[in-house]
Amino acid sequence: MTEELPIGRRVAYWRQRRTMSQQVFADRIGKSKSWVDKIERGVRRLDKFSVLHDIADVLQVDVQLLLGRDPERSPDTANCVDQVEVEDIRQALERYERLGTLFEAAPIEPIPLTDLEKSVSHAWMTFESANYAALARSLINLLKLGPAVEEESEERDRPKAANLLSQIYQIASSVLRKLGEPQLAWLAADRAISAAQRGDDPLLIGTATTRVANALRSLGRSRAALDLNIQVAQKILSQGGPAPTDAVYSVHGALLLQGSMAAAHCGDLPTARELLRSADQIADVVGDGKNHYWTSFGPTNVALHRAAAAVELGEGRMAINTHVSIDPESFQRLVPERRAHHYLDVARGYNQVGNLPEAGRLLVEASRIAPLEIRCRPIAHQVISDVLRRSRGAAPALLVSMAEELRLAA
Repeated sequence: MTEELPIGRRVAYWRQRRTMSQQVFADRIGKSKSWVDKIERGVRRLDKFSVLHDIADVLQVDVQLLLGRDPERSPDTANCVDQVEVEDIRQALERYERLGTLFEAAPIEPIPLTDLEKSVSHAWMTFESANYAALARSLINLLKLGPAVEEESEERDRPKAANLLSQIYQIASSVLRKLGEPQLAWLAADRAISAAQRGDDPLLIGTATTRVANALRSLGRSRAALDLNIQVAQKILSQGGPAPTDAVYSVHGALLLQGSMAAAHCGDLPTARELLRSADQIADVVGDGKNHYWTSFGPTNVALHRAAAAVELGEGRMAINTHVSIDPESFQRLVPERRAHHYLDVARGYNQVGNLPEAGRLLVEASRIAPLEIRCRPIAHQVISDVLRRSRGAAPALLVSMAEELRLAA
């Protein structure tokens, strides 16, 4: 399966993965074999969400896997960050200060480099705590200040200023992707790579690459994301010398993990497994409790990505088995964003296998750890709606309350 496949071909792909004949599949969704054949060949359109949900239930996959890309942000539901703030971030990203006098915008008064460094560090911590509303507000200012500080810095400070600007763009790309703004996420990530190149930090270029690849994956370009992650991962390791540092291993490993996610989204199980196996070996060297270049790379984070990749492959049971094998103490040491993100992934896995009470429980737990990881993300809204729809009134009361607050339909 690739991101270019039409929806009918994706249905055929998942039907075959589940080893169902067209007749068996047709019987389970209450349609004729001829109807299934026409859908899979693209002769007939699949444009009713009720039927799409029925198909997803039978195939034990998320609806978004059938649609081929991440859910898009909806102004009616993604209400943890105001649309005006997203528009302000868009305008900040679209500024081209380096063209100078061609624009009549008022010049930005730069701040000292040390102050910018503190602000960027605080922005990372805000992201890791999944406080996306506060982060969006601070990014508006940082996206204006960063280029001004680089432009006004003395020659010897320019690389450091460029690296800080790359970090600002990387943070922006990550939060925009979570908010369901993949095009903006791609723009920010592309800017991050350019800034990191001016700063001449190969590892920062590596982490910026993961943001570009993630944005590409959200746009449905998973094969391109896979190739990019693998290429840069190899370069990072080759430039690390005969005795790579933990930081080099961490960035290399993060690229492998994101490559595994892209491979899973393509339905490429062998490649996903191989990349995860390689990441495991490197993670054993680095160990847990590290956060080089904000990657949180280590054995536990590899396990989280193994579960997430299984969900993308439609293998909910595999994701659940991985989840229950994770050491609780190591898991608790991860930043809130990572833990809540993982619970959302595993909730999708439980949803795939039809264990709706456990899916609902994990969604509630994720919201307790990092409320905005659930309230801000379109994919979380979609999973909540799907669990409520399939639960038929038996969902946890807290999940129902959350859905009502977010104005989500079952």
